[in-house]
Amino acid sequence: MSRTKNANPGRILFVGSGPGNPDLLTVRAQDVLVNATSAYVDPDVPAGVIAVIGSAHASAEPAPTRAGRKAAAEQAVDAPEVTKPALGDPSQVAKTLVAEAKTGTNVVRVVAGDPMSSDAVLAEVTAVARTSVPFEVLPGIPAASAVPSFAGMPLGSGHTVADVRGDVDWAALAAAPGPLVLHATSGHLAELASELTEHGLAPQTPVAITVNGTTCAQRTIEATLATVNENGNALTGPLVVTVGKIVGQRGKFSWWESRALYGWTVLVPRTKDQAVDMSERLVSHGAIPKEVPTIAVEPPRSPAQMERSVKGLVDGRYQWVVFTSTNAVRAVWEKFAEFGLDARAFSGVKIACVGEGTAAKVRSFGVEPELLPTGEQSSLGLLEVFPPYDEVFDPVDRILLPRADIATETLSEGLRDRGWEIDDVTAYRTVRAAPPPAETREMIKTGGFDAVCFTSSSTVRNLVGIAGKPHARTIVACIGPKTAETAIEFGLRVDVQPESASIVDLVDALAAHAEQLRAEGALPPPRKKSRRSRS
Repeated sequence: MSRTKNANPGRILFVGSGPGNPDLLTVRAQDVLVNATSAYVDPDVPAGVIAVIGSAHASAEPAPTRAGRKAAAEQAVDAPEVTKPALGDPSQVAKTLVAEAKTGTNVVRVVAGDPMSSDAVLAEVTAVARTSVPFEVLPGIPAASAVPSFAGMPLGSGHTVADVRGDVDWAALAAAPGPLVLHATSGHLAELASELTEHGLAPQTPVAITVNGTTCAQRTIEATLATVNENGNALTGPLVVTVGKIVGQRGKFSWWESRALYGWTVLVPRTKDQAVDMSERLVSHGAIPKEVPTIAVEPPRSPAQMERSVKGLVDGRYQWVVFTSTNAVRAVWEKFAEFGLDARAFSGVKIACVGEGTAAKVRSFGVEPELLPTGEQSSLGLLEVFPPYDEVFDPVDRILLPRADIATETLSEGLRDRGWEIDDVTAYRTVRAAPPPAETREMIKTGGFDAVCFTSSSTVRNLVGIAGKPHARTIVACIGPKTAETAIEFGLRVDVQPESASIVDLVDALAAHAEQLRAEGALPPPRKKSRRSRS
């Protein structure tokens, strides 16, 4: 039976983006946005929420480790096709949504805040409701409740919310019980202060102005009605202005802006597919990560070595496999997938890892490593605990060492000194990435970054090669001794090195260092930056 255009229309889903932090999306909204194939977005929807839209389709593309930079570039070009601006008045937007839904597509309408709290969006919903197209409304957490909470101000049950960007009954607002929570821009601050004072509020009434609320770029300025315009007129974008005595409780309840790395912009020079874990950990400490790819990880030029090694694993050629990085683990499992193998290929083989980060990657594939360093998590640390070859107890004398094409000989030579035969195999190549934009290079050279986190010697070499040395003001954190040694060779001062060589420990050590400096009074407040990444 033929299907007409309107036989099975899609749905229209009105999704509230909440106050700005994508972590505050409802579970249903997160699912809808991640899987969206067509989304019409308001201009004031936060960048962090826009990044979520259609991400399921982006992650389904071949990873850069296999497809290289060309595929990554094609993926970047395809991404904007999912999101489109919502143009026109409410009736025009509704017509666009309905027309696309009637083709059988589920259409997502993404709005700032909560859909049913906006008169314009409510008009769109009303227009859609008059048609035969099914629709759904997914609420968002209102900024008026979330932003004061993130700024450390307990609203309680009695407060008044108003949008002063439109018509306002100032007399009623000034007489309203409890604290006031006002939506505004910097252009409304002078009128806000004047009208509330004229209608009875004291000029010394406390005021808090919050911009980029609930994100890592959140900034709250305390003032009074008498000084609010002077203190807040340089802020750009939507503001949440809280008026009342609860502003004085910020010192007790400020939890978001008091985190160790709050307000810091941290440079993350990583391979594109490995930056996510570090960025998420930095955000949890309050930092604003700026990911700058310095390395592209690509397959070896010839697959023959890796193919022989995998065959050797299956045939019992190796007593040990030693992994020195998560990239090596990933490369071996990708080769397993090509041959239809799984973790059972390691039957009878022992696995050693240089650190917890690499071990965690191995465990993610269902295999528990037999050996890790007990002290320093590095090649030298692993050599300290690695057993020498024993011809009585070891049935095989050979070790598989899958590594990068630029790996040092420290580990392989140390294992040979312990009596082992080594198959040192190139599992992947590291290729220097293209230079970052001029803005980023300028920030690196002039101290625009508060800290930089290096995770390998190659990230140090490549960052300096494509962007120059970080400014002396920038705190340098290195994941392990080899990385720190390379940083020092390039004239950098290494401030932070964790006891355990993992992403989590590296970021946590940076946060602890910041707290120590702050406690000693040696850390100035993060300086204002004209350019910064928004979370």
